[in-house]
Amino acid sequence: MSDPNERDSKLVQYMNAAYAKERELESALVGQIEAAVKAPHKKRLKKLLKETKAHTKALERRIKKLGGKDALKDVAPKKAPAAKGGEKERKLGDATNQYVGAYEKISTYLSLEAFATKVGDSETAKLAGDIRRDVERLAKTLEGQIKSLSSAVAIEVVPAALRRSSSKPKRAKKAKAKAAAKPKAAAKAKAPAKAKAAAKPKAAAKPKAAKKAPAAKSAKKAAAGK
Repeated sequence: MSDPNERDSKLVQYMNAAYAKERELESALVGQIEAAVKAPHKKRLKKLLKETKAHTKALERRIKKLGGKDALKDVAPKKAPAAKGGEKERKLGDATNQYVGAYEKISTYLSLEAFATKVGDSETAKLAGDIRRDVERLAKTLEGQIKSLSSAVAIEVVPAALRRSSSKPKRAKKAKAKAAAKPKAAAKAKAPAKAKAAAKPKAAAKPKAAKKAPAAKSAKKAAAGK
C-alpha cells in the first residue's frame, strides 16, 4: 500500500489520538474490574470494557485501511490514577475519572467527525459519529452515578449530626424572616385604612329652619280681616 496522502495522514493522526484514549480506558477498566467487590459493579465495568474494545478494533481497522498501520506502534496506553478511600469512594473516583475521559473522547471524536466530513471521508465520519454517540450515552450514565455515589459517600463518611446541623441555621433564618415580615405586613394593611378614614370630609351640619317672628303672624291676621 502506498503512503497516505495529506488528507489521509491527517485522518490517521486524529484517529490515533482517539485510539490512544480508548486504549487508556481499556487499561484503567482492567484494573477497576480487578478491584471491584460487588458483582453488579463488576458486571457494568466488564460491559464498558467490551464496548471500549469494540471501539479500539473499529479504529484500528480504519487506520490500517487508510495506510496508517505503522502509526499504531507509537501508541502506548496510560494508566489512570487509582482512586483511594472506601469502596463507595473508590467507585466515585473511578466514575469521575471515566467521566473526565469520556468528555475528552467526545471532543476527539467530534473533531475527527467534522474533519472527515469536510474532506469527504464519509466512512470515517460515520465511525466517529457512532462512537461519539456511544460515549455521550456513557457520560450521561456516569453523571447520574457520580451524583448518587457522592450522596452515598457523604452518608458514609460524614456523621448524621454534622449533616443535619448544616441545614438547621437556614431553616431558623427562614423562620425569623417570616416572623419579622408578619408585623410589617400588618402595619402596611393598617396604614391604608387610616389614610382612607382621614381622607373622608365630615358631613356639613344642616342649618336649622328659622322660627317665624310673632310680629309677622299678627300682620298676616290683620291683612286677612280687612
